Amino acid sequence: MKEVHEETNISIESLCRLSKVSRAAYYGWLNHIKSGRELLREKVAQEVVKIHQEYPDMGYRRMNDWIKKYSESHLMVSDSLVLRVRRILNIKSVIKYKTDGCTRNAKDPKYIFENLLNRDFDAGVSNARWMTDVTEFKYTTADGVLHKLYLSAIIDGHDRRIVSYVIGDRNNTALAFETMEKALKENPGAHPMIHTDRGFQYTSNGFHKIVEKAGLVHSMSRVGCCADNGLMEGFWGMLKRERYYTRKFTSRKAVVSMINGYIYFYNNKRIQRKLHLLAPMEVFNAAPMAA
Repeated sequence: MKEVHEETNISIESLCRLSKVSRAAYYGWLNHIKSGRELLREKVAQEVVKIHQEYPDMGYRRMNDWIKKYSESHLMVSDSLVLRVRRILNIKSVIKYKTDGCTRNAKDPKYIFENLLNRDFDAGVSNARWMTDVTEFKYTTADGVLHKLYLSAIIDGHDRRIVSYVIGDRNNTALAFETMEKALKENPGAHPMIHTDRGFQYTSNGFHKIVEKAGLVHSMSRVGCCADNGLMEGFWGMLKRERYYTRKFTSRKAVVSMINGYIYFYNNKRIQRKLHLLAPMEVFNAAPMAA
């Protein structure tokens, strides 16, 4: 109404009559002084919009954590307030859920081990327990040909950082071997328990030799129990929900760039409540190491 009055010079009295609003109500609105609660909601709304534009996958809890740690305002508000503001703005996280896997159980396993980890992922120190696995990505090139790419990674049970990872065009034993050797090279002196599923890579002679040479203890998930390797499976879920399922990839380069970018972001900036709003590398740099 105020804008119409300024543009057309129609009297406020006439506009109020046309709008069936009393003059007292209009002037009450015009001269309203915003309360502290209203001002706070406006600040939260500004942060919510800005974060959603950059990270459309974020739900309200992660968004609130981000506001507390990374926003210039460092607002300390409740999850419920962020949720209410998102609903008012009709902001929803863009996440698509899928379930898939690429575990190929060995037809003739050379080595099978008990589930020594028993889902006790965190030993209280870094480099005490590592979990590893392989996951699959797909992309379709301009000629309509479907291609596959495989990511092998190791995650630490305490700080939850990605210790090492290797990207390959084939899901073969070399991929798992290189990932393990890379982790050991970059963490000299580490002697963690290494937990795997019963895939053909991990039951092979070659993998056993690497583990045995490094003096590690090998633990394996029970048959059909993905939750036994839950920390690694959880990372696959985060990566794919936040960067993969909502996009279409048309080249190997694009998939590799996405994986590299996400793992750097995850290790260095993706704060987690279970890590007390720290990113994995922040925990690693401050945490004691396993003897």
